[in-house]
Amino acid sequence: MSERQENQVEQTLEIGQEVSGKVLKLEDKQVVVDIGEKYDGIIPISELSHLHVEHTNEVLSEGEEVQLLVIKVEDEAIILSRKQLTQKLAWDNLQENFDSDKVFEANVMDVVNGGLVMDAGLRAFMPASQVEAFYVEDFESYKGQTLQVKVIEMDEAKNRVILSHRAVVEDEQKAKRKDTLQALEVGEIVEGKVQRITNFGAFVDLGGVDGLIHISQLSHDHVEKAEDVVSEGDSIKVKVLSVDRDTERIALSLKDTQPGPWSGIDKEIETGDVVQGDVKRLVNFGAFIEVKPGVEGLVHISQISKEHIGNPHEVLEEGETVKVKVLDINEEKKRISLSIKEAQEEQDNVELQKYKKDEEDNGFQLGDLIGDRLKDLNNKS
Repeated sequence: MSERQENQVEQTLEIGQEVSGKVLKLEDKQVVVDIGEKYDGIIPISELSHLHVEHTNEVLSEGEEVQLLVIKVEDEAIILSRKQLTQKLAWDNLQENFDSDKVFEANVMDVVNGGLVMDAGLRAFMPASQVEAFYVEDFESYKGQTLQVKVIEMDEAKNRVILSHRAVVEDEQKAKRKDTLQALEVGEIVEGKVQRITNFGAFVDLGGVDGLIHISQLSHDHVEKAEDVVSEGDSIKVKVLSVDRDTERIALSLKDTQPGPWSGIDKEIETGDVVQGDVKRLVNFGAFIEVKPGVEGLVHISQISKEHIGNPHEVLEEGETVKVKVLDINEEKKRISLSIKEAQEEQDNVELQKYKKDEEDNGFQLGDLIGDRLKDLNNKS
C-alpha cells in the first residue's frame, strides 16, 4: 500500500465515529483492538466502563467483538472508548424511558449519604426519599439488589440522572387499589389485615386499599376501645357494608361475620319459660328486659303488675333484676314478648301449691296423733 493510500485510510477515521473491533490483547492498563486500520486501536482501562475496573479482563475477553467510539486520532495511535459509546447509548435509552414513563431494572452499586448510587447503563442516583413508599432507616441491605425504577429527572449536560423505585411501587399500589375497589361488592365477606387502630375504629387493608370498621361494628357487645377486640397485624374476615369508589371509602363490619346474641335464641329460651333478666330501659308503654347479653324483650305496661299502673316507673327501676315469663319469641324479627305479671302469678301458684301440700302433710300428722290418743283412752276404760 502506498503512503498516499495509507494516509487516505487514516483520514477516514474521525473523532466520534463508531467502529467495530476485535480484542487482540488484554494488558493491565489497556486493551489492544483490531479495527481493520493500519494501526491497532487502544482502549485505555479508564474508557472500558463507567464502573470502576481493576483489570481489563473484568470487562472484555480476547477474541471478543466489540463496538467502540473513536475519541482521539494520533500519529500511529487510535484511541477508542467503550465507555463513551455505551454511555451515549444509555443516555438515548434513558431519554426514551423518561419520555414514555417506562419501568426498567437498575442495579444498586453503592449506598451513600442521602441515597443509592445506581447502575442504569451509566451512573445514576436515587435519593433516599425515592427508594420506598415508607421510611427506611438503613439502606445497607439494598446494596447489590436489582430494583424496578423510573427516570424522574435527567440532564445530560450536567450528567445528572435521578431514578425512583418509590414511583414504581406507588403506581403498583394505585393499580392494585383500583382493582380491589372495582372487585368489592356490598354484602360479601372478605379477608384483610388490621393496619391501624384509632379511637373510632380500625382500618383494615383489603389488598391495596383500606376499609374502616367503625367501633360500633367491631362486636355485638359494647366496645370501649378498638384494641380490646383487634390488634394491628391481625388477619380477620369482615363484611363489606358500603363502597364509594369515587372517594375510595369502604365501610366494614366485623360483628356481622360472627354469630349474634339472637342466633339460636329460640333453642335456649322457649315460650312459657320463666327466666331472670335486668331492667334496661323504662318507657311509657313498658319495660325492656335483658334476658341474656345483647338480647332484650319487652314487657308491655299491661304485663308489669296485677294492679293498674299509669307508668312503669311506679313499680320498676332501671338495673333491677326481675323474673319474667316468655309469652312469645321470634328469632328472625329479634322480638321477645315478656310478662312480669304472669311470672309472678306462676310463682304465687307454686307457693300456694306448696303451702297446701304442707297443710295436708301437717293435717294427716295431727289426725294420726288424735286417733292414737283416742285408742289409748278406750283401752284404759
